[in-house]
Amino acid sequence: MLALVRAISPDLTRCELSFLERAAIDVTRAREQHHAYTLALSALGCSLEWLPPLPHHADGVFVEDAAVVLPEVAVVTRPGAASRRGETASVAAALERRRPLTHIREPGCLEGGDVLHIGRTLYVGASGRTNAEGIAQLGAALAAHGYCVQAVPMQGCLHLKSACSFIPPDLLLVNPVWVDAGSFAAERVITVAESEPYAANTLTLGASTLVSAAYPHTAERLAAAGVAVRVIDVSELHKAESALTCMSLLLEPAAAPVRPAR
Repeated sequence: MLALVRAISPDLTRCELSFLERAAIDVTRAREQHHAYTLALSALGCSLEWLPPLPHHADGVFVEDAAVVLPEVAVVTRPGAASRRGETASVAAALERRRPLTHIREPGCLEGGDVLHIGRTLYVGASGRTNAEGIAQLGAALAAHGYCVQAVPMQGCLHLKSACSFIPPDLLLVNPVWVDAGSFAAERVITVAESEPYAANTLTLGASTLVSAAYPHTAERLAAAGVAVRVIDVSELHKAESALTCMSLLLEPAAAPVRPAR
């Protein structure tokens, strides 16, 4: 597994916020936590590739939003926040060496944090950052590869993956206030602790699931369900309305090219 990551901008304190009040961010501490996050990715089997720094893009560290990557193809997004559209070119440059590329075009908007992949279905949150045209373009781009794209209504949070995450092979962790668990094909459902509404975003690599240290009660629920939980502190980054999945873009091995029959 390859993980694309990017260093934190010194302008992180000017990040886009939609559902949180702006709070003081200690950028030095945020960098320390991001460093620990990247070490955790490496420890769980990821090879890291550092994207070029974007010092003037406050949200540039949140690379997940810039693309949707599958074994067969990568879709470069068009972020709903105009300030973030300059982040995608460097991600596309890294991806074009590894995947055929397609792009979301105006008037479509799509951010990767709104896309939850389960099996051959990509569930896409109809959020303030992703519109119906962006969802339609994603569906058209992936149909030839055998994927189904399904729009999901949501409310109260930035991205779909703020409201839920999938823990293979069969578990959905969800905040039911923000999205209906019945929208997804998952055999088991665990709800976040009511006191931890932002806890639904987790990141599973291999047999381990990263959970933010800010959400201990939800981590206990997952552990009780048999999930191998690994706790990590990203509390300073949470102030930038971020979560665990958004700070990396994961690439599974590419699909083998189809050779024409002789």
